[in-house]
Amino acid sequence: MVKNAHMRYGLPDEVFEQRTPLVGQITKKEVRAVSIHSLGLRSDSVLWDIGSGSGSVAIESSHISAAGVVYAIEKDIKSIDLLRNNVDNYGSGNVEIVQGEAPKVLYDLEDPDSIFVGGSGGNLKSILEVSRARIKHGGRIVVNLALLDRTQKVYDDMKDLGFSSELVMINASRSKEMVGGELRLQALNPVFIVTGTLD
Repeated sequence: MVKNAHMRYGLPDEVFEQRTPLVGQITKKEVRAVSIHSLGLRSDSVLWDIGSGSGSVAIESSHISAAGVVYAIEKDIKSIDLLRNNVDNYGSGNVEIVQGEAPKVLYDLEDPDSIFVGGSGGNLKSILEVSRARIKHGGRIVVNLALLDRTQKVYDDMKDLGFSSELVMINASRSKEMVGGELRLQALNPVFIVTGTLD
């Protein structure tokens, strides 16, 4: 029986254990929804989640690709126990945690159908190059970024590597109830999502 198969896709941010409000932040649910959709996952997909952090993308993806495998790759040793706790509590039993730095640790992994990059440790260009060499035909790579100048570089690098590139910016706001019950919207930091498809 698949572990935690009863759990639904669409977990709130609050369920994921995090180190502090500033370190190891999760991919917010609004961005997570678009990012996971952009991965084009199937029920048997193999996913690399590079810079997995708290594991929110890996965990939610594991419920979509319950007959596949999700590799949650994280270099920060201080985050591994946190990642493992979240996977144990909310994953669907098909998440394999890989501790180490990409792209070094990618070579021994199964070829992916989809790749998510939430953190690169400054190795993004080499990660993209290895991803291009290993991703299956028709596969997708999704990179989340906070800075526009880096986003342009990633978009261009993907095109140079033969991917069809697409850029989306997510600028979401969440409701916040003020004193007296008045409702306001509080903006989240915008996130740039670059998707590359290998046609």
